Amino acid sequence: MNFKNIGILAMLIVGLGSCSVIKKNADEQKSDSAISAVTGKKWQLIEINGQAVADQINGKMPYLQLDEKSYSASGGCNGIGGDLTLSNNGRIKFAQGMSTMMACPDMSIEQALSKNLIAADNYTVKDGILSLNKAKMAPLAKFKVVQDNKQALSGTWELDYISGPRIAFDGLYPNRKPTMTFDAAGGKVSGNSSCNNYNMTFKTSGNTINFGPVMSTKMACEGNGEATFFSTLEKVNTYSISENTLTFIMGDIAIMRFQRK
Repeated sequence: MNFKNIGILAMLIVGLGSCSVIKKNADEQKSDSAISAVTGKKWQLIEINGQAVADQINGKMPYLQLDEKSYSASGGCNGIGGDLTLSNNGRIKFAQGMSTMMACPDMSIEQALSKNLIAADNYTVKDGILSLNKAKMAPLAKFKVVQDNKQALSGTWELDYISGPRIAFDGLYPNRKPTMTFDAAGGKVSGNSSCNNYNMTFKTSGNTINFGPVMSTKMACEGNGEATFFSTLEKVNTYSISENTLTFIMGDIAIMRFQRK
């Protein structure tokens, strides 16, 4: 074999190696894209074992939320959570996790969802619908993504219920009720705690919400109203809006309620 042929062969080998690297990178990017399509979102349960699921079960939305290594869910009663493994090619594995222990009027959806999460071994996403499957059988459960309701927060809201304190609401806030004014575009909140003016940032994903550190004026305040307001806000992780009512939720428990002003 002459030097010319050797050179051509070497170029072919390098070319084939490059193609292999490009294909590997493309496959990895495709896998990463598939995983990111389902994580960091909240998915509403719409079908279980081929049967449609109502928007509210026991007054709560049944849902599934996936992160890279964990999941949380509810069938409309208890909170469910555990470890999660997302693999290449749409493989998925839910570990048996922890659950709260409430009793609710309708436990059927929760029981079916818990069973099917553990049974699922793969997932698909098509036309905005997430399906959990076992092998190639009919989907065990279907979900639709919960759209970010951030813009609906815009405007001013006044507190009319807060959980926890033994003092009656009117006793906590005899002169002025706390308010929150949301700037959805800027991701900022301002208002009055019933005593001091304050501001902070906020972030939402689906119906989850997180608040940044509070900055407020420093007037001395009577009673525990302001302290209760700020400490309860720290516990909030999800929210819901129904007409002119904003509810802040910790896990599955409504802990603050506001009315639009």
